[in-house]
Amino acid sequence: MFAAANPRAYDPCMAIDPEQLAIVYYPHDVLRQKAQPIPAVTDEIKAVAHKMIELMHQAPGVGLAAPQVGLPWRMFVANPTGEPGDDRVYINPELSGAAGGNAARDEGCLSLPGITVEVTRPSAITISATNQDGEPFEDSADDLLARIWQHEYDHLDGVLIIDKMSPMDRMANKRAIKELEEAK
Repeated sequence: MFAAANPRAYDPCMAIDPEQLAIVYYPHDVLRQKAQPIPAVTDEIKAVAHKMIELMHQAPGVGLAAPQVGLPWRMFVANPTGEPGDDRVYINPELSGAAGGNAARDEGCLSLPGITVEVTRPSAITISATNQDGEPFEDSADDLLARIWQHEYDHLDGVLIIDKMSPMDRMANKRAIKELEEAK
C-alpha cells in the first residue's frame, strides 16, 4: 500500500491507494522536488485526480498540486469558484503567453497553513495540458484562475510561496514557518 509520506516517481507497476492520500506540509521533501511527467492517463491517475479534488475542497482551497499529496507528478487540480462543475485537472501542464502586466496579490498555500505572502505574477497566462480523459487542451485565463495555474505550476518545479517572500513577509511569517519546520 502507498503511503503519502513516501513520494515516488510515476511507476505504473506500483499501485497507489488514492484514499490514503493526504496533504503534506512544509518542509516535506517532495515539496522541493521537480515533478516528473505522467506518461499516460490511466484509471489510477484519474482516481488520484478525483481524490485531489476532494482534498482541495475539504481544505478548502482553489488548487492542489500532486507534490502536495506526496506524489512528484506533473499534475494539479484547480477550481476558482468552489462549484463542483468548475473542477479541472491539468496533467503535464505548460505555461506560456504571460500577458496583462504583473499584479501583486496575497497568496496562501495548503502545504503552508497560516502563511500568506504577497506574490507578483503576470495577470494573464495560457496553459497547455492534458485533461483527466487524456485529451490535450489549451486555455487562457486572467486574474484568479491565471494566478492559481501559476501557483500550482510552481509546485511542480519545487517552488513555494516562501521562496517569493519580501523581507517584510519573511518577518511576518517567521514564527509560522518555524512552527512548521519544528513539527516535521
